Amino acid sequence: MLLWVGLGNPGPEHARQRHNIGFMAVDAIARRHGFPLWRKRFKGEVSEGRIGGVPVLLLKPLTYMNASGESVQAAAAFHKIPPERVTAFHDELDLAPGRLRVKQGGGTAGHNGLRDIQRAFGTPGFQRVRIGIGHPGHKDRVTGHVLGNFAKEDAAWVARLLDAIAEAAPLLAEERPEAFMTRVALLTQREEAR
Repeated sequence: MLLWVGLGNPGPEHARQRHNIGFMAVDAIARRHGFPLWRKRFKGEVSEGRIGGVPVLLLKPLTYMNASGESVQAAAAFHKIPPERVTAFHDELDLAPGRLRVKQGGGTAGHNGLRDIQRAFGTPGFQRVRIGIGHPGHKDRVTGHVLGNFAKEDAAWVARLLDAIAEAAPLLAEERPEAFMTRVALLTQREEAR
């Protein structure tokens, strides 16, 4: 089984924030692949299904970003899922809006959700799907940018990207991250060209 974690903050006041694009990504995957309704478990919400024949547990921690590791570690321990089979979907300041990169292990780049998962596992060995939200240009504006809602003009690229992530998800489930990234890029470029 794979554990795919969307990072975000709970509550309707956070639902459209850039920091919550991880929640949005796993929601899109759940819808596209016919996962059952979310249920409360492991200090979060979970939905279990199959993507391309591979069993996947989707998780949205409800512990707030800074304590994401509590929920992720609990779910991974219960299902005996090692860190290298865990993928965190999260916002990434250092990628242009609408761009996506997959990375196995590495640093946290100041992302508190990643930092807490790394703390909980005791290793940086989990996979990350880095979803670009762009940088506001100055470090003093980062918090407001990350915790701000997507602007109306962002709606089109956000919808395209989330749809592409959901469509390409079977490639990620097959542990083909390069193919997943390529497919997402092709799908988003095709939509931009229309």
